[in-house]
Amino acid sequence: MARTEASPMVSRLILCHSAELAADELAAVRALMDAAFDDFTDHDWSHGLGGMHALVVDGDDVLAHGSLVMRRLLVEGRSLRCGYVEAVATAPTRRRQGHATTVMTALEGLAPAYDLLALSSSQRAQVFYAGRGWQPWRGPSSVMTPEGCVATPEEDGAILVLDRADSGLDLEAPITCDWRDGDVW
Repeated sequence: MARTEASPMVSRLILCHSAELAADELAAVRALMDAAFDDFTDHDWSHGLGGMHALVVDGDDVLAHGSLVMRRLLVEGRSLRCGYVEAVATAPTRRRQGHATTVMTALEGLAPAYDLLALSSSQRAQVFYAGRGWQPWRGPSSVMTPEGCVATPEEDGAILVLDRADSGLDLEAPITCDWRDGDVW
């Protein structure tokens, strides 16, 4: 996908792959993550790379960001191609101005490339996502580790999905994600 830029009002939206982001843009996004979160780790940063990014920028300032990376989820014996939302943040001084909505609208527009979209949400952000049609996964969660499948009960209730294809997934079924370092969900 070629890098695209749109100009809603003063700020503009950039939608592009990680490989298309310049070093200074990547540094600005990482700085945004560090400003928005108290505990954003290098693992968290790596989870948001390798996919598509939506950035709201004003001049050289990154006001908001989110990325969509490919993962595999196992549900009811099916391996699902999942677009997993990562690193969604808005600059603390620019919150409640619609920038996260702009980012999520762009990322959700990529849904046809996947079986479903998913993310792990903080309690505080769940109202925002619910208003966009995201639903909580109600079944038990786990991760496929190098040692086998391990339950992740601390994530139950925090996993949200957006199933635009209405695939008929049972949101009460067990769900398993692929392994990665750091937070697995």
